[in-house]
Amino acid sequence: MPPCKVLFIFGTRPEAIKLCPTILHLRRFPSEFAVRVCVTAQHRSLLDQVLQVFAITPDHDLDVMLPGQTLFQSTSRILSALEPVLRHEQPDMVLVQGDTTTTFCGALAAFYQRAAVGHVEAGLRTGDMFQPFPEEMNRVLTTRLTSLHFAPTEMSAANLRKEGIPDEQIVVTGNTGIDALLYIKSRLENGRIVAPPLPYLPDPSRKMILVTGHRRESFGDGFLRICQSLQRLAARPDVEVVYPVHPNPNVQDPVNQLLAGLPNVHLIAPQEYVPFVDLMRRSHLILTDSGGVQEEAPSLGKPVLVMREKTERPEAVHAGTTRLVGTDPQRIIAEAELLLDDAAEYDRRSHMHNPYGDGRASERIAAAIQRRLISPVE
Repeated sequence: MPPCKVLFIFGTRPEAIKLCPTILHLRRFPSEFAVRVCVTAQHRSLLDQVLQVFAITPDHDLDVMLPGQTLFQSTSRILSALEPVLRHEQPDMVLVQGDTTTTFCGALAAFYQRAAVGHVEAGLRTGDMFQPFPEEMNRVLTTRLTSLHFAPTEMSAANLRKEGIPDEQIVVTGNTGIDALLYIKSRLENGRIVAPPLPYLPDPSRKMILVTGHRRESFGDGFLRICQSLQRLAARPDVEVVYPVHPNPNVQDPVNQLLAGLPNVHLIAPQEYVPFVDLMRRSHLILTDSGGVQEEAPSLGKPVLVMREKTERPEAVHAGTTRLVGTDPQRIIAEAELLLDDAAEYDRRSHMHNPYGDGRASERIAAAIQRRLISPVE
């Protein structure tokens, strides 16, 4: 029997981080899987950084993104560019990940080609189609196009069952982002890879608050409130704020207006994956609106404050490793200072179990594809 042809389609850095471990795992079994990789380059430079870390060269690089594209334009360009790829590859299964425009377009293109769709990180929901926007709708639409749903947690699987997805199409795998994190963490610790020097001089006497923020729903007043919170936290003599600033002007403008030039604030360029993992390891706590960071930080023992009103990752909130603080300065500052000042609370939160997995999600995905498309696995 010829190997199963699996085509991976992705375009952003978070997608790449979560799919590269699965690509590497499937490539270990060439008699069973013929792996092909297509990238849309929805995040050009950030995507390339991750591909380099995992030594993955795409078979198809569509490079379809243009500065300032609207959702209408990016969706139509990605979908049109995928048509010749699907016709040429004729995959048995297309794997997409998460909730981006590329995710939805990849699943729709596979459906048009009558190829099976595997959705990595399936079943995440906020229950509000506009939070986050457009990601929540991308997730829901991708679910309707998917044949094999790789849910990271039992809670995600339960969401799918509520929507009528049969049990035999759902596999709880854990999150592949933990596979990637532990892969990089082990190589940093054993010296197989070395993080580049930090772009600022760290002060070991201060506790680092690592910040990431880019969500569309916080543009405008939300980011102004976030920056006001960081202003007040940075005024503490025992704190330094490190903020890799997303290139979007809706983020850059308020950040530079309110935080540039403050002595305890380091505004740095977006970091490649390896140095960002190193920053997470060095941090005391993390303020973020990123879904991936909510999953990864607990594996490093770092408490997370989520600057959103709703999250599609409630498992960490229930487990106590993250807390929702929205963009309200009083909530952000109160929760941050609790973790800065209460050593017992910090120790309790930093030793909680990560609900997102054990680093073996890629193995479970491979086994499920075999059961679906090849033969039962021993």
